[in-house]
Amino acid sequence: MGVLEASRRLGVARGTVQARLDRMQARGVITGYGPDIAPAAIGYSVTAFVTLEIRQAGGHDPVTQRLGAIAEVLEAHTITGAGDMLCRVVARSNADLQRVIDAIVALDGVVRTATVIALDSPLPHRVLPLIRAAASERQGSRPGRSD
Repeated sequence: MGVLEASRRLGVARGTVQARLDRMQARGVITGYGPDIAPAAIGYSVTAFVTLEIRQAGGHDPVTQRLGAIAEVLEAHTITGAGDMLCRVVARSNADLQRVIDAIVALDGVVRTATVIALDSPLPHRVLPLIRAAASERQGSRPGRSD
């Protein structure tokens, strides 16, 4: 929804909506406006989570930079527990997933991987319930103010 439509629905001036959006973007609350893409709709029907063990001498940053060069790696997170990083990856098929994993394993700094294939996504990525909860908490602590 655009700024004009938001101002109409909220019953406030367009400038008010734009100023609030600008503040939230400056604070890092809003991180982008791009479309959400369903990888399966463009031919990437396999989703997997790959745990990486990395060589500690080089650190996470070089590995993260190299992972960024693999288009099928959608996310990478440093983690605690059995591995060092967790990646969400997509592939066109199970055989194609092997190619993606081989590309990850071949990266300098990656020692080993463990992969789990997602069978379904009954609760896909979402943030709206979190936003509502945060707004509700905020309104409770600071009456009349929510952005």
